[in-house]
Amino acid sequence: MWGSGNKAALWGMLMTAPQSFRENAARAGFKPGMDQGDRIFQAIMDTPQGLWVGEANTDKPMDGIATASGNIEVYIAELEDQVKALNAATEKEALKLSDEFPLILNAGRHMKYNANTLMRNPAWNTGKRACTIAMHLNDIRTLGLVDGQQVRVTTEAGCEVGELEMSDAVRQGTVLIPHGFGLEYEGKVYGINVNRLTKSSNRDFLGTPMHRYIPCRVEAV
Repeated sequence: MWGSGNKAALWGMLMTAPQSFRENAARAGFKPGMDQGDRIFQAIMDTPQGLWVGEANTDKPMDGIATASGNIEVYIAELEDQVKALNAATEKEALKLSDEFPLILNAGRHMKYNANTLMRNPAWNTGKRACTIAMHLNDIRTLGLVDGQQVRVTTEAGCEVGELEMSDAVRQGTVLIPHGFGLEYEGKVYGINVNRLTKSSNRDFLGTPMHRYIPCRVEAV
């Protein structure tokens, strides 16, 4: 009916919203009722510039805490041993870089060129340096490279090739690659899929891959 999967998904979320959301919406002026989700959806459609769809209960801010104790619990039993084992010496040792991978890849640079539409259809970024391998001037000179040439970034996970960009927005010793590229469009791959350079085993103590600290090396193709 709407011709839009996004609108359908939004409507579905509003119609199945939890009680806490419905209470916040009532405080914002959307009276309770079976059609509350419909009314909020229509208000969003009629107000493209945006509107408030909820207001938190600031008189009872702890009511939203879902723990059994009703408190914000800092202690997590599963992490106790790992947290107690943390110390400056082991952290310093863990952050040492090897001769094989002397640089740090920060995977997931945020740019104006990798908004969803722009990164999925390469035509939107025609003539722009949308997906580059950005480095500091000093690192580029040390490696004997030049701005604009094709270089290979290698990590324990694999390697990818792309255009080198000299940037004063990059800290020395760091390599930046934007996220979201490397997608296939009309049979061709555009840009670098930076996820191919990350390993699930290179992760923090919570199990989250360390996308912002990946040892790597950069060399001319």
